Amino acid sequence: MFTFLPSRDPHTIPVEIEGNATKEDAQRLDQYVKNEFGDDAPFNILAVIKEIDGTTLKGFTEGVKFDAKRWKQFRKFAIISDENWIKTSVKIGDYLPGVTTEHFASSQLEEAWSWMMQR
Repeated sequence: MFTFLPSRDPHTIPVEIEGNATKEDAQRLDQYVKNEFGDDAPFNILAVIKEIDGTTLKGFTEGVKFDAKRWKQFRKFAIISDENWIKTSVKIGDYLPGVTTEHFASSQLEEAWSWMMQR
């Protein structure tokens, strides 16, 4: 489940992820982006992953559709998690054109925000 958190930066969507990501979560995120950034304005995502059980098939499919639809708008993606497999998967983002990714431990929330707000 996604929970939107208060943002310190008007260009950043902070979201907490716990449990399963669902189709509804992807739809809520897409609606949030549409309302706040339209179809063209760039944005960042700061994801705090508390505990993730995985995604439902529909949630994964909707997430991929969201990524493809909003790809040109993504700028930075920060993942905050202590899970090693998540840290490794963040490195894949280095190969995505136009998107900068970075992993932070849960104790590095301030560092993540500082990185996120660097232009």
